[in-house]
Amino acid sequence: MTELPMLKLNDGGEIPAMGLGTSGHKGADAAKLFAQAIEDGHRLIDTAAQYGNEAAVGQAVKDAGVDRSELFITTKIAGGDQGKGSTTSGLKESLRRLDMDYVDLVLIHWPNPSRGLYLDTWRELIELKDQGLTKHIGVSNFLPAQLEEIHEATGVWPVLNQIQLSPIIGQAQSREFHEPHGIITEAWRPLGPKENLLGQVLVENIAREAGKSPAQVVLRWAVQHGILPIAVSSKRERNKENLNIFDFELSDAQMRALDLLDTADRFAWDPMTHEEW
Repeated sequence: MTELPMLKLNDGGEIPAMGLGTSGHKGADAAKLFAQAIEDGHRLIDTAAQYGNEAAVGQAVKDAGVDRSELFITTKIAGGDQGKGSTTSGLKESLRRLDMDYVDLVLIHWPNPSRGLYLDTWRELIELKDQGLTKHIGVSNFLPAQLEEIHEATGVWPVLNQIQLSPIIGQAQSREFHEPHGIITEAWRPLGPKENLLGQVLVENIAREAGKSPAQVVLRWAVQHGILPIAVSSKRERNKENLNIFDFELSDAQMRALDLLDTADRFAWDPMTHEEW
């Protein structure tokens, strides 16, 4: 079983360097898929209230038989649960569905700037961390200016910002902002299915050179850039394969070639206009 490297968080904690996403998978089939992934070595499991599968994640944790202390469970505060009081009830409902006393990380799922509640939500997450309901707090889909705003108001930086990111959506501005503040860049949709990333001739050629799959090449590109990717497949073997990205390295030339796929975030969802509840 793959031993996952750990990344340091800016609050003194650690997080596995590769994670299992769960979006799009629900019910008993999802619980089975997630349990198999845990059995095969996944330790970071990323869910959200909005995904409608927290109960499936909780069941998977029970079924996999891995001690809870060995797992890193992330969930997210939905847009409708932002604000004073609502943030607490939102997290407690997530814990109820997960059947857990705590999660390792809670993120604000989207800033939803039209509501103007993400600052109150961040303040409340700080309190919830102090209460022990979560070990770490972070955000998702936040822009640098929004990160600065919550830090200026509270003095607390998120441990990570989970953003849409792949070689095609490079998010250079966000990555450059995160690094000096110790904010880990976590990538959702790192395999770029809607952008046909894995079907790019360049990716396929590098995969042949490396003796790896196109998905492994793309995930390796992320970890060599210090990015934490979270990915999921409906197939057990592919989720297992996604873990096996720490036994090879891409050359500098291969990394530069993959960097050139960047479209300057042309395909990225804009957090100033895209809102979710």
